[in-house]
Amino acid sequence: MLIIPAIDIKDGRCVRLKQGRMDEFTNYDNNPIFIAEKFIKAGARRLHLIDLNGAIKGKPINENVIKQITKNYPDIPIQIGGGIRNRETIQYYLDAGVSHVILGTIAVLNTNFVIKILEEFGNNIIISMDTRNEFLSINGWTENSNIIAIDLIRIFYNYGLYEIIYTDINRDGMMQGLNIKSILKFAQEGGLPVIASGGVRDMTDIFELLNATKISSINGVIIGRAIYEGNINLTEAQKLVDNFKK
Repeated sequence: MLIIPAIDIKDGRCVRLKQGRMDEFTNYDNNPIFIAEKFIKAGARRLHLIDLNGAIKGKPINENVIKQITKNYPDIPIQIGGGIRNRETIQYYLDAGVSHVILGTIAVLNTNFVIKILEEFGNNIIISMDTRNEFLSINGWTENSNIIAIDLIRIFYNYGLYEIIYTDINRDGMMQGLNIKSILKFAQEGGLPVIASGGVRDMTDIFELLNATKISSINGVIIGRAIYEGNINLTEAQKLVDNFKK
C-alpha cells in the first residue's frame, strides 16, 4: 500500500480545501514544486496532483506547474486530475511525463467516451469516484449527480479499468478520519483495487486501512492536510506500511 501525498494547486499555489469548497481553503505554500521535492525527499513513491482551477473550468489551468514537477522528477509516478475532459488533454499529460491520468466528471457525463479511453490507454487511467452519500459529484464537486458510484464502476469493470480512487467528499479536508466502512464496501462490491481518500486524520487511519487490506484490495491512501499540519509523518507512515504483515 502506498502513502500518496496530495498537492492541490489553486492559482499556482499549494492549498487544501474543505469538502471541495473553493472558497474555503488553506494556503500551505506558494510553490508546489518545492512541496513536491519535499515529499519526494521524505520517501513518497507516488504524488497525487490536482488542478483545482482546471476542475472548475473543465480544462487544464495549472499545467505549467505540473509539467515542471514531472520534468524535475521523471522517476516518480505522478497521477493528475482536474479538468481532464478529452483525449487531447490525456495525451498531453502522458506526453509530459505523467504516469496516471485521473478521470472524474467525464466518467459520469460520457460513459462511452471513457470506455474508449480505457481500451486505448489501459493502466494509465484511474477513475475517481467522488461521492456524497454514495452519489457522484462533478465539475470540481460543485454539482451532484443522480448516479450511484458503485453502479458506474460496475460498467467500467469489464473494460480494463485497474484502479479507482474513492473519495468521501463530506470528510475531505476535514481530518475527521477515513470512512473505512464505505471504503471496504466499495472495494468489495466494485471488485477493483481502491486508493482511499477523504478525511485522513492521523496514524490510526493508516492502521485501520492496513487491517482492511487483509480482506480487500487497497492500493494506497491519499493524504493531504494531515501531512501538511504534522499529524502524519510521511516517512514514518510509509515505513509502517512497508513493515506491516498481513
